[in-house]
Parts: sequence; structure tokens; C-alpha cells
Amino acid sequence: MSSSLADADLSALVDEWIDWAEAGARLGVTAAKVRTMIRDHELAAAVPAPGTGQQVPAAFIDDEGLVVKGLPGLLTVLHDNGYDDRECIAWLFTDASLPGRPIDALRENRGSEAKRRAQSMGF
Repeated sequence: MSSSLADADLSALVDEWIDWAEAGARLGVTAAKVRTMIRDHELAAAVPAPGTGQQVPAAFIDDEGLVVKGLPGLLTVLHDNGYDDRECIAWLFTDASLPGRPIDALRENRGSEAKRRAQSMGF
């Protein structure tokens, strides 16, 4: 775990945040199902700014109303490496070791390298 990730200003890193109800509407599920998806590491949520409550980065849901391909597996790898949701989100939106952010690689179907980098962080 990196203290810089834990201390990252998520509201500055992530352009758009959505609450669980909106995430559910975009995915076609209930807010309760979104909560389960967060617990099961299919999605990640954090409090982007004081007083806002937990929210999900909108970039985690693609234009077709699905969780971005590869995100659940990548979140599992990061959690297995000891990262919490806040640190996972910070890593996905800041890691400079890829050409672009890992979330962009996932959204552009280039997630293999992002997952490889996440796996190597555990060693």
C-alpha cells in the first residue's frame, strides 16, 4: 500500500462520481445490488469529498450499461495486494507507468498490461 495513494485527492482525480442509485440505474440493477457488487469487488466506491457519502466513479460503467471489462479482476488483484477501495480508485486514475491511466486502458480494451502491472505490485 502506498501512502500517496491513500492520501490522494479523489475528487481531483476522478471527473465524475455517481451515487449508488445512479450506478444501479446505469447498470439496470438496484442500489442494493450495487452495494453487493462493491463488497464483491466488481465495483469500488469511496467518499470523494467530505460530506458526500460513498460514490462510484462513473468511468467504471461503460456506455452500454455494463461494468468496464476487466475491472472486477483488476480490483481483486489490487485487493489481494492489500489495497482498499480508495487506494484502488487512486491507482486506477493516476498510475503513470502505463501510457495513460489504467482506467483508460480498461475502457479501451487494453487491460492486460494494467492487470500485469497490478500483479507485479504484489512482489
